[in-house]
Amino acid sequence: MSYRDRVLATIVLSVAAVALVFWFGALYVASTTEVPEHGGEYTEGIAAQPRYINPILSQTSDADADLVQLMYAGLFAVDQEGKVVKRLADNYEVSDEGRVYTITLKHGAKWHDGEEVTADDVHYTIQAIQDPAYKSPLRANWLAVETNVVDRYTIQFTLKKAYFGFLENLTVGILPKHIWENISPDKFLLADYNLAPIGSGPYRFYDSEKDSSGNILSLEMRAYKDYFEGEPYISKVVFHFYPDDESLLAAYNTKEILGIHSILPRHIASVEERKSSHIYKIDIPRIFSVFFNQTKSKALAYDEVREALTFATDRDRIVQDVLLGEGETAVSALMPFMNGYASDLQFPRFDVTRANSILDEKGWKKGTDGVRSKDGTPLEIEIVTPAWPELVQTANLLKSQWEAVGARINISEMSAADLQKNVIRPREYQALLFGQAAMLESDPYSFWHSSQKADPGLNLSLFDETGADDTLQGLREELDENKRRDAYRKFQEILIKENPAAFLYSPTYLYVVNDSVKGIGVTRIDSPSNRLSMMKDWYIKTDRVFKK
Repeated sequence: MSYRDRVLATIVLSVAAVALVFWFGALYVASTTEVPEHGGEYTEGIAAQPRYINPILSQTSDADADLVQLMYAGLFAVDQEGKVVKRLADNYEVSDEGRVYTITLKHGAKWHDGEEVTADDVHYTIQAIQDPAYKSPLRANWLAVETNVVDRYTIQFTLKKAYFGFLENLTVGILPKHIWENISPDKFLLADYNLAPIGSGPYRFYDSEKDSSGNILSLEMRAYKDYFEGEPYISKVVFHFYPDDESLLAAYNTKEILGIHSILPRHIASVEERKSSHIYKIDIPRIFSVFFNQTKSKALAYDEVREALTFATDRDRIVQDVLLGEGETAVSALMPFMNGYASDLQFPRFDVTRANSILDEKGWKKGTDGVRSKDGTPLEIEIVTPAWPELVQTANLLKSQWEAVGARINISEMSAADLQKNVIRPREYQALLFGQAAMLESDPYSFWHSSQKADPGLNLSLFDETGADDTLQGLREELDENKRRDAYRKFQEILIKENPAAFLYSPTYLYVVNDSVKGIGVTRIDSPSNRLSMMKDWYIKTDRVFKK
């Protein structure tokens, strides 16, 4: 064989070999499927410091709530669509017209130290929440509940009145009695277990790193192999804690972390510079509104003024300018993605002509300065807002929009601490631009019932309407979903008529995770930490198995 023939033969054989490898590879891919594999490390950052990684104390801190979500388990949990599902609970029964909940725990669920989770642990946790000495923010939810241990795996709750949202209360993480029972209430907040917890969740505490000032820089968790719902796929999870958003973003863009707890719309462009970024856009019921305090403003005491201002509000413009489109306009106390929203009602929409007509017909005359007045009462309102850039921008847009129909709007910015102490608690404001965190299965009672007008109640409009009170009380005790839907509708009709607030928008929750992390399917949640509720199913490593 000549040299030329040998070269050609070599080329032909090489091409054939490459083709064979290609077709074998294609056949392998076609006959197998990719499945999650255990392993890998996930790192996430948050601009906050953990303080109480304790399920009965964590409600005021995003960092604490996130870590509790991973290291503790409740009787129930919230899935990726915001629905309540069983976790430590194996089964449950509701009796006595919704007043008695009997719950059976899963057998064999273990704490991270190997001890078994029992009904005694549940009983201890609820008792600690109810005891004011433990200072749990959850106490108000549990004051009218009796707890009784039936046997090692059965716990019974008796409510004074039926409450449709009680299962949501049972998502609170359970504490291990054998760890905490010997720690007195006066030492509860200072216990080391608040920063090195022993829970029964999918991840167990492994280690933490602090700086010279005692600030926690990072906290490492490892997959709990004996987790009662199965070992999580991702073997190692590390949370990093940063002093501010700028440091957090810098850490992400330098690949120090794979995920960010949340970002603001103005940070999207910066995050997208890292091509492997995936921004999950999640519905969450946080609704920002201007709450009208009729007791502090003569102008706002007129029904037509409140009605006109709702029509003078260009919510679409606000969402575009303030949230860069990353949010949804709000026209009621319920959002379209919340259960009970009555989509067929005629909610107020932006209509300057109608706003002017309402005021004209009711005798609000414009003066030479363009400001309306009636019977000596000027249409002048002060909006008080936290000094957060997005809310200050919102307030200024409202000022422009409302002044276009003849109002004079003054804006007062305050720090969050001053606002809470000097304005919100004593209810010293005419109009308050603020946000409220609701639930997907909303219980508007806390925000709109007249019994909640004074601090610590959350009725920021000091709304007092007998029909609304009766509807909200009945709604709380109604277990029939269809009847509850009717009650939601009636309540929304009352809001349309009374206009106790100008509802503005609900920001989209923006969660950033590197696209190497798979299995994230969250679409709507009650609170930010619930995005991690199903993290045991996330994965980084994969394998291929033959199809059946």
